[in-house]
Amino acid sequence: MDDGKLDALGQTIVSALPGAASAHAVAFNQLTVTVEATKIVEVMKHLRDDPALRFVNFTDVTAVDYPGREKRFDVVYHLLSPTLNERVRIRAEADETTQVPSIIDVFPGADWFEREAYDLYGVIFTGHPDMRRLLTDYGFDGHPLRKDFPLTGFVEVRYDDQEKRVLYEPVRLNQEFRKFDFLSPWEGADYPLPGDEKAEPKA
Repeated sequence: MDDGKLDALGQTIVSALPGAASAHAVAFNQLTVTVEATKIVEVMKHLRDDPALRFVNFTDVTAVDYPGREKRFDVVYHLLSPTLNERVRIRAEADETTQVPSIIDVFPGADWFEREAYDLYGVIFTGHPDMRRLLTDYGFDGHPLRKDFPLTGFVEVRYDDQEKRVLYEPVRLNQEFRKFDFLSPWEGADYPLPGDEKAEPKA
C-alpha cells in the first residue's frame, strides 16, 4: 500500500477502537498504531476478527527500552493480514510495574515471545500460563536488554574441572594483563615497535 492507503487504514483501526487505540503514524511505508497496554487483548481480537482487516498472522512481540521516559518500555506487536497483504505494528507504552495482559488466548504463538520480553526487558504479562525466564538461567539477576544493564553483567559463569560443576562468580576485570598507552595510532608510538628496524635507512 502507498502511504495514503496506510493512513486510511490507520484511521479505520483507531476509529473502530475508541478508548483502546489513541493514534497512528505512517513512516517508511509502515503503519504503527498506538494503543493502551491494558486494552491489548481487545485490540488484537478486533484486528484478527474484523472481516475488513483479518490480521490473522501473528509475527512477534518484543520491547524497546527508553530509560529516560516515565513509561520506559514500548511493547511492540507485529501482525500480518494476508487478505490485505499488509503489516501493522501495534505499540503500547509500559513501565516496570505495568501489567500487560497476555494475548496468548488470541494468538497462542505469543507464548515464547512474551516470555522472552519478560526475561530480557522485565515486561510483566498477566494471564500467561507459564511466565518464567526463557533465555537466561534460573536466578539470573536483572534483564540484559535494558539500556541500564552493565555490559559485563553481574556474574561470570565457568565450569570448574576440579569441582565438576558450573560456578557462578562476581565479574572480575583483571587489568594487570592490559597495557594502555593512550597514544593515537595515527601519531605513532614514542617507543620502538617490532619491525621498526626494517624501516631505518642503511648507513
